[in-house]
Amino acid sequence: MNWPATLPLTYWMLAAGILGLLVGSFLNVVILRLPARLLHGWQREAEAILAEARGEVAPETAGAAATPPGIVREPSHCPRCKHPLGARDNIPLLSWLLLRGRCRYCKAPISIQYPLVELLTGVLSAIAIWHFGPTLQGASALLFTWMLIAASGIDLRVQLLPDQLTMPLLWLGLLLALLPVFADPAQAILGAALGYLALWSVYWAFKLLTGKEGMGYGDFKLLAALGAWMGAWALLPVVLISSIVGAVIGSLYLALSRKSQSVPIPFGPYLATAGWLWLLAGPELTRWYLGFFMHG
Repeated sequence: MNWPATLPLTYWMLAAGILGLLVGSFLNVVILRLPARLLHGWQREAEAILAEARGEVAPETAGAAATPPGIVREPSHCPRCKHPLGARDNIPLLSWLLLRGRCRYCKAPISIQYPLVELLTGVLSAIAIWHFGPTLQGASALLFTWMLIAASGIDLRVQLLPDQLTMPLLWLGLLLALLPVFADPAQAILGAALGYLALWSVYWAFKLLTGKEGMGYGDFKLLAALGAWMGAWALLPVVLISSIVGAVIGSLYLALSRKSQSVPIPFGPYLATAGWLWLLAGPELTRWYLGFFMHG
């Protein structure tokens, strides 16, 4: 399904990049606020369960004063001085540069996360449209990209891959397979099932051997989602690429930070990186890999 092709691809890429900057600003809100809201909800549920076990009734207003801000309704504000941010303070990337990385009102440093997420989202969005063009595949790849960035950002910050992101990504991949967009229905279903079972098996094997948990259930669901989007054949290269990238970056991080090897490192961002690369360049990477070893 092609969109209007009267404009050159460069214009579509520019539009995707600008849209990506705007979406990246929203993804920053998701990355920062979703974990806090999930934790608050879990605490409320735990309080209700404990109250019920004691034969008490948990008050409806318990913890309401500490409710974290919503993701959509509450306006952006400075985390330090709580001053609401105006429109000129919320221009993606540009506001951070003009303010030189400091709050306009209290001069507190603004996290580098904000411009990095915005820039990354804009660049990857433009690349996705460059590769797929203004097509249904291109639009789907944009959603894929944005959801992976949000999930990776949360995993990097708090080592959590929320079901609120991984499960919609999984179901969207299965629904797109009905058309199909990237993988046919059989490959998508098989990819989702094998993706989950593959890391689930690794998790339990590692736990039985060491008594420790090597990864979380969110990683299983993320790989299942990647399998739903790209099919079962993509699982092995995605796992291999993510493992290699994770080993290299993880080793560099531990060496530069001088932290113990027992420090947990989230695996979700490496899976997301490998999945994004394979969606856009799977055939090219396969040809390069085969050519490298055949000529070697």
